[in-house]
Amino acid sequence: MTHRVVVTGLGPVSSIGTGAADFAAALRAGRSGISRITGFDPTGFPHQHGGEVRGFDPAAWLQRIDITRWGRSSQFAAAAGRLAAEDAKLDLDRVDRARAHAVMGTTSGESVVVEALTAQIVARGFDTMSPELLAQLPAGRLAHAVSEELGLHGESVTLATACSASNYAIGYAYDLLATGDADVVFAGGADSVCRWAHAGFYRLGALTATACSPFDRDRSGILTGEGGAVLVLETLEHATARGAYAYAEVLGYGVNCDANHPVAPDRASIAECMRIAHRNARVDPSEVDYICAHGTGTPANDLVEAQAVMEVFGERLPPVSSIKSMIGHTMGAASGFGAIASVLAIEQGFLPPTINWSNPDPQIPQLDPVPNQARPATVRVVQNNGFAFGGNNAIVLLGRPR
Repeated sequence: MTHRVVVTGLGPVSSIGTGAADFAAALRAGRSGISRITGFDPTGFPHQHGGEVRGFDPAAWLQRIDITRWGRSSQFAAAAGRLAAEDAKLDLDRVDRARAHAVMGTTSGESVVVEALTAQIVARGFDTMSPELLAQLPAGRLAHAVSEELGLHGESVTLATACSASNYAIGYAYDLLATGDADVVFAGGADSVCRWAHAGFYRLGALTATACSPFDRDRSGILTGEGGAVLVLETLEHATARGAYAYAEVLGYGVNCDANHPVAPDRASIAECMRIAHRNARVDPSEVDYICAHGTGTPANDLVEAQAVMEVFGERLPPVSSIKSMIGHTMGAASGFGAIASVLAIEQGFLPPTINWSNPDPQIPQLDPVPNQARPATVRVVQNNGFAFGGNNAIVLLGRPR
């Protein structure tokens, strides 16, 4: 028996809003979360802006874990998990905790901790590394933070498939639930703004100055971002038994790998990933009302993604927008935020905009990027795209509950 899987809770901690209501309002308003970076001193970088979560106070959200023992990314993950649990009105004392799991995605893990340890090594040598910081270092702690904060006894898994990692996490969660191996799964991702990622993307020529403009003719790159994005997924039976409200249904997902180039996307592989997702979800392309794009804002990535969409969807292209224009590229959390935006689009009937958009790209004139302003729409099925370095592609299909 295959169990249906529904989304019952949303937990965004982002540069444009924390909690489902604030995040939804910001998407509708086309709010930008981009500002000059404060998490490290960006002096000396030609580009100094990013999508930071300003004023994040983990103590305001977390109830169980000792925040001094956890790095910033883990704090984002745990806070997002707590928010998602509260949004789902999930009484964890009435849940079989052995059948409640945490699956988190990431790119850089505890990047801020890595940089702090590196600074100690450079200044005074390896023997001076802080044991407390070393204990915070393993990337697997992102999922462990969610499990410990919520008292979950099921699997605790962190997936490091870079910028598609949250979609991988949602797919993993879907399998646990659909096969009957779980009742509840907290799935999503977390990452933090850090110097080395900022420097790395700058050296790759992929970083823009102050505004990310996906699908615009003059787009010039990404802005690094951060935060935590967690969704509560449940079997329909479990959600129904406790009287939970279902925002949306996870219809299925698809994953594949280009195995072609470390950083360059592959059109054919991305198109095939879409077809895999459609087959697994039993969705025809004509049924997709909106695509929440990976949409990084780099010339090559946006072009390849748009061309793959046109190949799969033909003349009937749904609107395709990128919330990275508002929150920056949140790395391993990116497709988690995309999934939350997709669920809100279904539940509230609107399309999130691509802000900072001015000029159509003549190479993809058919594309409708929902420019600059949110749009009312009847949204029944959404395709949430996630692509990553190494060719790790992951796409999730979400639909209105039936």
